[in-house]
Amino acid sequence: MSAKIGWIGVGKMGAPMAGHLLAAGHDLTVFDTNAVNVAVMEHAGAQVGDTIEAVGQASELVFTSIPDDNALQGVIKALAPAMASGTILIDTSTVSPDASRSAAEVLSAHGIRYLRAPVSGSTTIAAAAGLTVLASGDRSAWEEAEPLIARFSGERFYLGPADEARFMKLVLNTLVGGAASLLGEAILLGERGGLDRAAMMDVILKSAVASPLLGYKRETVVVDATVPAFRLDQMVKDFSLILDAAHTEKIDMDVSALILKQYRAAVEAGWQGRDFFALVDWIRDTSSQPG
Repeated sequence: MSAKIGWIGVGKMGAPMAGHLLAAGHDLTVFDTNAVNVAVMEHAGAQVGDTIEAVGQASELVFTSIPDDNALQGVIKALAPAMASGTILIDTSTVSPDASRSAAEVLSAHGIRYLRAPVSGSTTIAAAAGLTVLASGDRSAWEEAEPLIARFSGERFYLGPADEARFMKLVLNTLVGGAASLLGEAILLGERGGLDRAAMMDVILKSAVASPLLGYKRETVVVDATVPAFRLDQMVKDFSLILDAAHTEKIDMDVSALILKQYRAAVEAGWQGRDFFALVDWIRDTSSQPG
């Protein structure tokens, strides 16, 4: 696929994804509010747009990788009038279904094809072009954009014509965030029984409950890796989205509400910048002492 491609948001996740498109020889125009992020991409060969609108005007297809609902709203407000009718907007962020629906209405009014394409995976996986992409929205946009998306992903799923991908991302994040909480309680029980944490992880990773996630997080759990792949405060944001969506859909998620309470307490205790699997240590540190 040969197209004029724009990319809004080239931070920890956006930069490696956009970088894979550059490495494949695609022309790319980027924008980010962080000048350092922009300079890194320019050094890698990207063109730089002075504004979001400039990127929209120059591109037939624009990717966005932004932090939250408010950022999406601002980007859409700037992009929608700037992009030509028939062009494609692909958002790779984790945002609420409600914010995504609002974006869809604005983009549709301007004739822009909208593809929701949130990604699952860490910064390390992004660097290795191994992300899982969960897509929904305009089917023709998906068919045109998938060859580009394949440059930074290992697995891709088209899930439906609307916001199915947003809900699928929340489903995955519920399980991912819940894993840290459940593992924390299980590890604490084992440690109180005299077991070594490293030995427990070795057994867990050879058992029926082993998973790629627990394998990735072994070092964080055993030696407390200092560089977070996904921070505790980011998990607070994601679990807030999960509970908000549950409220909108009129369902109870009592266990998830308790897990969000744990993450919030860890952030309030100053752990916000640590990897979310540091929740295992927070559970240990805040538990009642034996005897």
